[in-house]
Amino acid sequence: QVQLVESGGGLVQPGGSLRLSCAVSGAHFSITEQGWYRRALDKQRELVASITSGGKITYTDSVKGRFAISRDNATNTLTLQMNNLRPEDTAVYYCQAEGLYGETLDSWLDQFGQGTQVTVSS
Repeated sequence: QVQLVESGGGLVQPGGSLRLSCAVSGAHFSITEQGWYRRALDKQRELVASITSGGKITYTDSVKGRFAISRDNATNTLTLQMNNLRPEDTAVYYCQAEGLYGETLDSWLDQFGQGTQVTVSS
């Protein structure tokens, strides 16, 4: 089993910053891509940012220039630095990991964390 645990959410004023972290734990896994998703109230889940094992990064247009995704392979930690936050960034943010797991890495991994609430409000 592979577990993803997010932390770092909270309440922040517009223009403020938050840093989300996602710790990945478990045995026998190999991650090929990770991402941050979010789901706002009454909206569909959307991909915010992703990073591949090769370092390719993508962002949804609304966060470009404000958010930065990074990954520490040594500690299996995924981070999302969020700057200049706006009320429309309010959502539950989920960490996601894709890859392989199992003793022989023969099972497909597509796992989400439990989510962390981010609220941007004055």
